[in-house]
Amino acid sequence: MANHKSSKKRIRSSEAKRLRNRYQLKTARTFVKKLRNTSDKEEAEKLYGEVASMIDKLAKRNIIHSNKAANNKSKLAKYVNSL
Repeated sequence: MANHKSSKKRIRSSEAKRLRNRYQLKTARTFVKKLRNTSDKEEAEKLYGEVASMIDKLAKRNIIHSNKAANNKSKLAKYVNSL
Protein backbone atom coordinates (compact mmCIF):
# COMPACT_ATOMS: atom_id res chain seq x y z
CA MET A 1 0.00 0.00 0.00
CA ALA A 2 1.10 3.56 -0.69
CA ASN A 3 2.73 5.46 2.14
CA HIS A 4 3.10 8.96 0.70
CA LYS A 5 0.31 11.45 0.32
CA SER A 6 1.20 12.07 -3.33
CA SER A 7 1.19 8.36 -4.19
CA LYS A 8 -2.24 7.96 -2.60
CA LYS A 9 -3.50 10.85 -4.72
CA ARG A 10 -1.88 9.33 -7.81
CA ILE A 11 -3.76 6.07 -7.19
CA ARG A 12 -7.06 7.94 -6.89
CA SER A 13 -6.50 10.06 -9.99
CA SER A 14 -5.25 7.19 -12.15
CA GLU A 15 -8.32 5.13 -11.22
CA ALA A 16 -10.59 8.02 -12.23
CA LYS A 17 -8.72 8.39 -15.52
CA ARG A 18 -8.92 4.64 -16.15
CA LEU A 19 -12.69 4.66 -15.71
CA ARG A 20 -13.08 7.71 -17.94
CA ASN A 21 -10.93 6.14 -20.68
CA ARG A 22 -12.85 2.87 -20.44
CA TYR A 23 -16.18 4.71 -20.77
CA GLN A 24 -15.01 6.68 -23.83
CA LEU A 25 -13.61 3.57 -25.53
CA LYS A 26 -16.77 1.57 -24.85
CA THR A 27 -18.98 4.38 -26.17
CA ALA A 28 -16.94 4.63 -29.37
CA ARG A 29 -17.10 0.85 -29.87
CA THR A 30 -20.88 0.94 -29.46
CA PHE A 31 -21.16 3.63 -32.14
CA VAL A 32 -18.90 1.63 -34.47
CA LYS A 33 -21.20 -1.39 -34.08
CA LYS A 34 -24.21 0.83 -34.71
CA LEU A 35 -22.57 2.13 -37.91
CA ARG A 36 -21.68 -1.38 -39.09
CA ASN A 37 -25.30 -2.51 -38.63
CA THR A 38 -26.66 0.46 -40.62
CA SER A 39 -27.77 -0.28 -44.17
CA ASP A 40 -29.07 3.22 -45.04
CA LYS A 41 -26.35 5.22 -46.84
CA GLU A 42 -27.47 8.70 -45.70
CA GLU A 43 -27.72 7.67 -42.07
CA ALA A 44 -24.37 5.88 -42.29
CA GLU A 45 -22.65 8.97 -43.72
CA LYS A 46 -24.05 11.12 -40.90
CA LEU A 47 -23.03 8.55 -38.30
CA TYR A 48 -19.56 8.16 -39.84
CA GLY A 49 -18.75 11.80 -39.05
CA GLU A 50 -19.55 11.28 -35.38
CA VAL A 51 -17.68 7.98 -35.17
CA ALA A 52 -14.60 9.35 -36.95
CA SER A 53 -14.55 12.27 -34.52
CA MET A 54 -14.76 9.90 -31.54
CA ILE A 55 -11.93 7.75 -32.90
CA ASP A 56 -9.77 10.85 -33.48
CA LYS A 57 -10.34 11.99 -29.91
CA LEU A 58 -9.38 8.56 -28.56
CA ALA A 59 -6.15 8.67 -30.56
CA LYS A 60 -5.41 12.25 -29.48
CA ARG A 61 -5.76 11.29 -25.82
CA ASN A 62 -3.61 8.15 -26.29
CA ILE A 63 -6.46 5.82 -25.39
CA ILE A 64 -5.82 3.98 -28.65
CA HIS A 65 -2.79 4.12 -30.95
CA SER A 66 -2.95 6.56 -33.86
CA ASN A 67 -2.37 3.77 -36.41
CA LYS A 68 -5.28 1.77 -34.98
CA ALA A 69 -7.46 4.87 -35.26
CA ALA A 70 -6.45 5.34 -38.89
CA ASN A 71 -7.14 1.67 -39.68
CA ASN A 72 -10.58 1.83 -38.03
CA LYS A 73 -11.55 5.02 -39.85
CA SER A 74 -10.34 3.60 -43.16
CA LYS A 75 -12.34 0.39 -42.78
CA LEU A 76 -15.46 2.30 -41.77
CA ALA A 77 -15.09 4.74 -44.69
CA LYS A 78 -14.74 1.78 -47.04
CA TYR A 79 -17.91 0.26 -45.59
CA VAL A 80 -19.89 3.51 -45.89
CA ASN A 81 -18.75 4.03 -49.49
CA SER A 82 -19.76 0.46 -50.40
CA LEU A 83 -23.37 1.09 -49.37
